[in-house]
Amino acid sequence: MKRLALLAMAATAFATGASAAERTKFEFWYGLTGDLGEVVANHCKLFNESQDKYEAICTGQGGYDKAEQNTIAAFRAKQHPTVVQIYDAGTVNFMLSGAIYPANKFAKDYNLEIDWSKYFPGIANYYATSKGEMWSFPYNSSTAVLYWNKDAWAKIGKDKAPATWAEFSEDLKALKAAGVDCGFAFDFDSWMNLEQFSAINGIPLATLENGYGGLGAEIAFNKTAFVDHMKDFKAWMDAGYARIQTNQTGKNLIQSFADGTCASTTSSIANHGTVHNTQVAGLNWDVAMLPAIDASKRTNSIVGGASLWVMEGKSKEEYEAAAAFLKYVTAPDTGEKYIAENTGYIPVTTAGFELLKSEGFYNDPKRSGRETAIESLTASDVTPLSRGIRLGNFTSIRAEVRSELEAAFAGQKTVEEAIDAAADRSNQILRRYEQTFKGKTLP
Repeated sequence: MKRLALLAMAATAFATGASAAERTKFEFWYGLTGDLGEVVANHCKLFNESQDKYEAICTGQGGYDKAEQNTIAAFRAKQHPTVVQIYDAGTVNFMLSGAIYPANKFAKDYNLEIDWSKYFPGIANYYATSKGEMWSFPYNSSTAVLYWNKDAWAKIGKDKAPATWAEFSEDLKALKAAGVDCGFAFDFDSWMNLEQFSAINGIPLATLENGYGGLGAEIAFNKTAFVDHMKDFKAWMDAGYARIQTNQTGKNLIQSFADGTCASTTSSIANHGTVHNTQVAGLNWDVAMLPAIDASKRTNSIVGGASLWVMEGKSKEEYEAAAAFLKYVTAPDTGEKYIAENTGYIPVTTAGFELLKSEGFYNDPKRSGRETAIESLTASDVTPLSRGIRLGNFTSIRAEVRSELEAAFAGQKTVEEAIDAAADRSNQILRRYEQTFKGKTLP
């Protein structure tokens, strides 16, 4: 009997091993790191546990930039993944790469029943072609919001966040007079200070509708209200109303807000959970839409985060496995809900948003205010200047903006000189990119 039992156990183990070995495997590479990277890794684990036919081999790449660079290099060597997570700034590079299997075509070919119209326009337009065709699957999305300390504002007799930048400026002056040492923490992030500011206020960042009109776009941000906006930041810093907070100064924006050092900051809604998890006891705070130049003319903010791209050159079996994975991780219940519950990211479809609302997600005090991001993304119909940025090698352009703003705030250049220099070098980047893809047009 004992021998029979052992034989039965061996047979079961063999069958289980055979079953696991028979799974169709495919590779998924992701760019998120740290706690957010662990959330993605667990999403893969949950998918693998949900069925026994397919298996996702999920590998973190150590950052968004590396995920893009590694995937391009791997594609050239024919060692690329089937699916990859690419951040917003990499959209143009992947659209022109010739290496991707467009999401709308993939969904049709592999029977993914996706209602593309349910994606929030402020999200869909960033990843869509000029014809509105979705070439990737929105996954983790965010937008920018104002984090503000309600107790600090109460000291100046106000219970609402400022709606305009002019009002914000007056509030900072009043906060200083009321004894608030740091009214506003900021850094040199392009996504926050330039891209969101331009979209919300209907200001061009570049010609040809921010690059959507073609590869011949040229930088325009050195000739817009962005220059005066940064001059205001510099004046606030010089007056002691605001403070630069980066890792290099010993404390970043979210840390300086969560520990009560500074009364406000601007950052991604994705950091909402981090503030709750790290805040000092008794911190009374909320989030609001970013101020606008003219609140009555406000347009929608733009999306941040990343989407999932399917790569060319894989087998039918791998694509079938990838289709099952994409269905799982983008569905309202097993996808959007999971991401929202475990991060500060927002649902990407109206279906996902309604599901969360129906379950009381936003009634939880720890999540209260996250719907503000949806309000910001849907503050207006998407316009040609608020649908996104479509500039080649945009990561390098962001780096130029950051570097020059650092120089300006260090007193090495005037704000105008710094932004003009960033524009000049960014145009050089655009011309090189245009030459590299000479003869090609944006889809």
